[in-house]
Amino acid sequence: MTAGGIDVADVVVVGAGPTGLLVAGDLAEAGVRVTVLERRLHESNLTRAFVVHARTLEQLDARGVADGLLARGTKVDHFRLFGSVSVDLTPLPSRYPFMLITPQYEVEQALTERLLAAGATVVRGAEVGDVRQTADHVEVAYRDADGADRTLRAAYLVGADGHHSVVRERLGLAFPGESVARSLVLADVRMSEPPAEQLTVDGNAAGFCFVVPFGDGWYRIIVRDRRRELPDDAPADLEEIRWVARQVFGTDFGVHDPRWISRFHSDERQVERYRVGRVFLAGDAAHVHSPAGGMGMNTGLQDAANLGWKLAAAVRGRGGEQLLDSYHDERHPVGEMVLKMSGGLLRAALLTSPLARKLRNLAFPAAFAVPPIGAFVRLRQSGIGIGYGRPRGADRRVGTRAADVTATDGTRLYEALRGGRFVLVAPEGFAVPEGVTAHVVAGAQTALLVRPDGYVAWAGRSADGLVPALRRWGVTPAVAA
Repeated sequence: MTAGGIDVADVVVVGAGPTGLLVAGDLAEAGVRVTVLERRLHESNLTRAFVVHARTLEQLDARGVADGLLARGTKVDHFRLFGSVSVDLTPLPSRYPFMLITPQYEVEQALTERLLAAGATVVRGAEVGDVRQTADHVEVAYRDADGADRTLRAAYLVGADGHHSVVRERLGLAFPGESVARSLVLADVRMSEPPAEQLTVDGNAAGFCFVVPFGDGWYRIIVRDRRRELPDDAPADLEEIRWVARQVFGTDFGVHDPRWISRFHSDERQVERYRVGRVFLAGDAAHVHSPAGGMGMNTGLQDAANLGWKLAAAVRGRGGEQLLDSYHDERHPVGEMVLKMSGGLLRAALLTSPLARKLRNLAFPAAFAVPPIGAFVRLRQSGIGIGYGRPRGADRRVGTRAADVTATDGTRLYEALRGGRFVLVAPEGFAVPEGVTAHVVAGAQTALLVRPDGYVAWAGRSADGLVPALRRWGVTPAVAA
């Protein structure tokens, strides 16, 4: 749509990585006019992210795209850290008690197909130059693939344009933090003698090495040679990878035929505010952390799941500033937690002192052997244990992840969430207010109102407080139906 020579949308999303694609798809499915601006002309099949955790799979399930990824990826339900810590994911209380190893471009392809089917517009080759906002709109100036200068006006803007975010820069926001590991080498390779474990990671005085299979004959390997501190643009080759692998594991696994090799450094950074007026930051534009734990892409996707339905409500004039502010309030602490957790894992892997490594190898197995500690780490890393704060006096379940349940008609909760709905999970005989569609589950003791992102918005044994809770979250009973 164009007005006065300026293109118009309800929401502009800058960045067509997984985070931007998911939030744009959610908005488009909600009937919001959304345009995605992407600097790249073509999708890339070279990517650093490759792990999809259980909670992210649940979010993808609620959008109908999990099954396709599961059919192509590799499930990993056990892995070993530092040669001595065995981590078992099978106790996770989820339909997905594992990690899915699949390259980022597979996730992007699935999310792109979804958002295009929902009617979103994707503009590739768009170089964003400036971002300006007023009390009632945002304007994005960009140069298109043909070199023409264009302007796009919208009610809201989502900056999902990565570590070096132009949107964040134009907002004048600092990105405080530090580099925690330099000269990491990442490659996708073939192996003639792959490791027995599906996921293998360890380090010693010589370096650090991580190996995981994609399941199609390709392996992702990440190494760090402690002898080298080279810039990101310094050449990397297989011999460096082989040397580190031999020092750490005693074998180079017969690596050969790389399809790509890249040298990079790992930062830990987080912007102080995820919302500035009508502009929101998500994914790597808001936070970056070490690859340890594989939580980067997952955290961004869950940012998007939290934000999309709130922006859809705002576009319709519902929810108010409190609803929009809740995005920062809920997601900033999660980003902070991920920085600490991934940073701790990376520092443990990079210990140089033999004594420190020995203590690590004694302490980690002992800690994981304590059931509450092992469960806590699994729940946090997988995202299953992440929740949000609740209002004073609210039921203890408010803000927690809603587990998938099956209704008496065979429909699962996460299937019912598709389309960005609030879903009421209620016991049989529950007095449902007029205009609210219940998703009845036999045997339930308490009714739960579940947000579109799969978190509990309200809980109670009677309908008292249900309608006010809906309105507080920017929904009317008619919309919930």
